[in-house]
Amino acid sequence: MSEIVNNLLGKLADLLSDECQKLKGVERHVQHLGDELSSMKALLEALDLRDKLDPLTKDWRDHVRDMAYDMEDCIGDFLLNVGSANANAGFIEKTTQLVKDLWARHQFTIQIQELKDRAIEANHRRKRYKLDDSSSSSSALVPVDPRVSALYTEAACVVGIDGPREELVNWLAGSEQELKVVSIVGFGGLGKTTLAKQVFDKIGEQFDCKAFVSVSQRPDMAGLLTGLKSKLGGNNTRGNHDVQDIIGKLREQLAHKRYFIVVDDVWDRPTWEKISGAFPDNSNGSRIIVTTRVEDVAFLACRNHRQRIYKMKPLNDQDSKRLFFSRVLGPEDANPSHHEEVSTEILKRCGGLPLAIITISGIVASRPGILRQDWESIRSYLGVQSAIDVTMEGMRHILNLSYMHLPVDLRACCLRLGMHPEDHEIMRDDLLRQWIAEGLVRNLPGQDLEDVARSYFNELINRSLIQPERTIAGDVVSCTVHDMIHEVIISKCEEENFMSVVYNSDDMPKLHKRKLKVRRLFLSSSSDDAIDGTISRTTDTSLSKVRSIVSFGESYFLARYLRVLFIGNWKIHTVDLSDINQLLHLRYLKVTAENIKLPSELKGLVHLETLEMTCRSIPSDVVQLPRLSHLAALCHRLPSGIGNLKLLRTLNGFQLTGCSSEDINGLGELTNLRELFLRIEDTVEIDDALASSIEKLRKLRHLRLFHNGNLENDSLLSLSNPPLHIETLRMNGIVTFRIPRWIGDLHYLRYLDLRVRETSTDDIRLLGELRSLMEFRLYLFHFAANGVIVIRTGLFPALEYFQADFREQRHEVHSAEDDVMAHLCFEVGSMPKLQRLELHLSERHWGGATPVGVEHLLALKQIKLAFAYRGSSDIDEVDRRAESAFRDALQGHPNHHSIRIN
Repeated sequence: MSEIVNNLLGKLADLLSDECQKLKGVERHVQHLGDELSSMKALLEALDLRDKLDPLTKDWRDHVRDMAYDMEDCIGDFLLNVGSANANAGFIEKTTQLVKDLWARHQFTIQIQELKDRAIEANHRRKRYKLDDSSSSSSALVPVDPRVSALYTEAACVVGIDGPREELVNWLAGSEQELKVVSIVGFGGLGKTTLAKQVFDKIGEQFDCKAFVSVSQRPDMAGLLTGLKSKLGGNNTRGNHDVQDIIGKLREQLAHKRYFIVVDDVWDRPTWEKISGAFPDNSNGSRIIVTTRVEDVAFLACRNHRQRIYKMKPLNDQDSKRLFFSRVLGPEDANPSHHEEVSTEILKRCGGLPLAIITISGIVASRPGILRQDWESIRSYLGVQSAIDVTMEGMRHILNLSYMHLPVDLRACCLRLGMHPEDHEIMRDDLLRQWIAEGLVRNLPGQDLEDVARSYFNELINRSLIQPERTIAGDVVSCTVHDMIHEVIISKCEEENFMSVVYNSDDMPKLHKRKLKVRRLFLSSSSDDAIDGTISRTTDTSLSKVRSIVSFGESYFLARYLRVLFIGNWKIHTVDLSDINQLLHLRYLKVTAENIKLPSELKGLVHLETLEMTCRSIPSDVVQLPRLSHLAALCHRLPSGIGNLKLLRTLNGFQLTGCSSEDINGLGELTNLRELFLRIEDTVEIDDALASSIEKLRKLRHLRLFHNGNLENDSLLSLSNPPLHIETLRMNGIVTFRIPRWIGDLHYLRYLDLRVRETSTDDIRLLGELRSLMEFRLYLFHFAANGVIVIRTGLFPALEYFQADFREQRHEVHSAEDDVMAHLCFEVGSMPKLQRLELHLSERHWGGATPVGVEHLLALKQIKLAFAYRGSSDIDEVDRRAESAFRDALQGHPNHHSIRIN
């Protein structure tokens, strides 16, 4: 709550310092308003630390929050309506602007006087009810200051899971051809999903197709099954909403395949009965894992199949302590003796639930130098809950403690996670930009706003309130929210009127009845039928002040104060945004749909910061939007005048088709650019203009050039002064003769994707000296018959993943000695951190050899082989030969028994 008032106070200060000329006559009212709010600030911050509020205090806090939102809207309207005419304007234009300004000031004076009266009355109520006297009764801990630069901490590996994993792997990996089903059942937070994922990762590559799909409590069945179909390699046919039709297509798709599917988090029998209809028992050795909290569902899933029901158990005391202290102290110095008694009591309250233990340990780990009284406070807060029977309410109590320990700045950002479906993968950059657009990120002196937002994201990971989902070269780019944490967030959102959710037809009448205005609205995909035609009739009442809408269905509307509009769902055909220019406060707009109707101009969106579309064309005046920072589309052509967007940080998805050298030179004027993704066509060559523009982008962090094929071009070889802070470099489909020498100067490079005609040991040494490189994909088109690439000792010190793809080799292989694999050699001490090695080969050019020295890759955990088969090859025989050859090569490896070969 206090972060809303802090944000408003900052705006009032800016208004008084920067807009004095516009405020003539109302400065005193604005100053008085700021003084009233400042006097409330300390109490609001104290209330933020309290778990529960009495009705009087809660009513006062809610009143102040609504008042703060109305003040923001009032200031926004004023700044939009008052201005100054152009110096060269004529008499009529200047007179018109003067009349407009006078009317705007008149309206603002009336509104600000009313708001000032409301603020005075709120302070009188505060004193009348003696709310300050009761604010000290909170039992919660004082939160730490937010960390601007949070470090990533890898989530503690859940202990006690190795035995169950190996048990299930051995049973599922058997040679039996009939369908096998495993049901993993247990209370929420026991680690069912973690166990299923580990089994899935370990044996998934053995199957023709595989998929891991999460269900949630209110599943959109058509969307879920279509997503499953896509993960299994089928075509994603948009517009097909008929569940039975999708099930029929899935059965056809799986009829003759050996499949492995995990269906995670099934809540009831009807849901499983629908989903299971898509899985044929085709006697091909297929496997299914179902996770559920409901025993009835677990037994139903295993009926009529060869089955096993695995009941998850809580961790024992020893494993609980190992998990807790590995987070708190680190694995190298885990010593619980200093806090033995109190930590034992805390862990008893967690009841052996990994989620509870990780959540509590996240609180402690976030407090360096935690004192004994802090431990005692945590134990006191958790109460006397039984360690034997941790109820849902008890789990919520633990998760609520983690929320209460968040720094104030992070709380609204945490609640904002509720505007995503349960079990949904949330892209980090989307989340950060939405936080910024809503003013939830504090503007710290000397700090980049997006860097501060990223530190918030990292802090939520460190505290285990969000879970890393997708990671690229050590950088977490997406996350998920555990379903139990999601429930707590939704509950908090309702309690604080932070957000309203519409799931079904029962939810819309509730919005009408509520006295509090809706500020944020989440529309689930299952709400479409329920609210069709209803929203338009409510926009002038309870929904008139909505400032953020996230829709994963087909329903949406446009409201005057909207700042964030996100529409995204596979089944949306057309989104009509022809009236989007009315949204003068809009800062964030992202739409995923097959067809998007836009107006001919966008110049009215003067505050727009993020514009992301899946459409093929956007209005040409997009280059005139003064605050645009992120622009992404699937457009055929780079907009003319792109150099006008001086604040642009992200430019993604545009093609260079038909662009002149002047257009391409305009890229070089985007000196704030951090991320650049361009598509190259066959008819367009990468010329000196593009290379010259790239050299000027000194702040560039991520560069991707994409061609749908293999376009040979050496223009980028001559790049002499590259942006030195590049972290990811992808040359997808762009083939150069050799490895560009300038890449060796990119000392921050973490991810590299290259296609080259040929290479050498010296070229590889150049890349191997990059000390930050974690992921490297090399596509090599020519392997000289007498050439050897040696990875020297000490090279690639940080590399964890290496993919070598040997494509169109120009020589014929006649013997094992001339095998392409024999040309790749790892010396002792090379790639010391490499965990995954992936080799893509042509079966025609593989003579049975393996890379020399593969046993020297001491951190290796997995080898993946992929063959391009020609003619009528015996695929199974090639697979057996390959696995046997690599098993033999690994005999000298100290961990050869634990290395997976797929």
